[in-house]
Amino acid sequence: MFASAAIALVAVLWWATAGALDRQTDAAVRADAIALAERWREAGATGLAEAIEERLAVDVENESIYLLMEAEGTRRLAGNLDRWPNAPPDEGSWFRTRVLHDGIAAEARLHRIDLPGLRLIVGRDESEREQLRRLLTEGVFWASGAVVLFALLGAWLLRHALQARMSPVFATTAAIAGGDLSSRVALSGRGDEFDRLAQTLNIMLERIVTLMEGVRGVSDAIAHDLRTPIARARAKLEDAVSEAPEGARPGVPPDEATLRAAIEQGIADLDGISRIFQALLRIAEAEAGARRAAFAPFDLVPVLADAAEIYEVAAEARNQQLATELPERLDLVGDRDLLLQAIANLLDNAIKFTSPGGTVRLMAHTLPAAIEVAVCDDGPGLSPEDRAHAGERFFRADKARATPGSGLGLSLVQAVVHLHAGELRLEDAAPGRAPPGLRVVLRLPKP
Repeated sequence: MFASAAIALVAVLWWATAGALDRQTDAAVRADAIALAERWREAGATGLAEAIEERLAVDVENESIYLLMEAEGTRRLAGNLDRWPNAPPDEGSWFRTRVLHDGIAAEARLHRIDLPGLRLIVGRDESEREQLRRLLTEGVFWASGAVVLFALLGAWLLRHALQARMSPVFATTAAIAGGDLSSRVALSGRGDEFDRLAQTLNIMLERIVTLMEGVRGVSDAIAHDLRTPIARARAKLEDAVSEAPEGARPGVPPDEATLRAAIEQGIADLDGISRIFQALLRIAEAEAGARRAAFAPFDLVPVLADAAEIYEVAAEARNQQLATELPERLDLVGDRDLLLQAIANLLDNAIKFTSPGGTVRLMAHTLPAAIEVAVCDDGPGLSPEDRAHAGERFFRADKARATPGSGLGLSLVQAVVHLHAGELRLEDAAPGRAPPGLRVVLRLPKP
């Protein structure tokens, strides 16, 4: 690009100099020819010859070329050429040729004019201009060669500079391809585009490592959490079979109550396994953005009211109070069903960890650029260490080990919030109180 631009600039300069000389010569010859033709119309051949001689007399630089001859003869009437020049047959009225100018061979730019009974040549000696043009052309070629040389040198230097700056990226990607996921791109500290690229790559690598660790954790958690209900269901069924008396009549259950209890427990365990898989599928859909196509504008207040109505009965059954503070309207663009599931998970957790006689609060209000939904409880809360892992699949704090659940509730909430480009915060509901409770805040951007 540099070479092309520089060569184009040199070509323009050449056209503006050498080309200007040609245009200047043509303009002078044309003006002189028009003036001589006008003189012929006024004074005839004699006046034209006198005008030519006058011009030759005042031509100090000896650049002007004239020749006036009879149209059908070879007699010269005026001028400084001995004979009519040999013009190329296809040049027309304007042409270049070598002439004997006052006994000296020279390059000339000539213009032929045919008058009644006369032939007239008007031109200029271009020897000096031709020499200058050759010098300019030679300079253009040398300059173009220097431009190409500097362009190649600059391209080589730039290539090596880019390779030097990109070598940490190459080294890191090669290490990662070899299995070392802990490798990161080194920063130069300049804060330029390469450092910003390195920072972005490092963030991406951190995200990949987090996802892979999450996948490994999910695999381990699935193997651990599903093994228990499957083993329990199998044990119940084995107990029911072993307790059945031998020799019972065909078609009559040996112990109908035992078998029914075992089957019901097996169904409940299988339902729990099914709920775990459904929760994992919903989390995967939310994290992959597959539900973004279902986004539509809606009012969030009825969704919050529906979730509160559903869990109000559960709160009353545990002698708890579910209080709501909702505005008249909250316009939002998103997936209504996923947000309802997320709020339901938060209310379920709040009711689960709030002691009898406690209060669960569902609040929502609007901010200048976002909508905040908060669920508060009077439970034991979460320590700062547990809050850092609360969004991980199957994570359960020590205080929650005795309560039923699979540790997927907050994971789904976090996935839904991220799908809506929002923010999830966990904080104490009443700092300084024992127990402090938990306040979960969902901040969703306004449309």
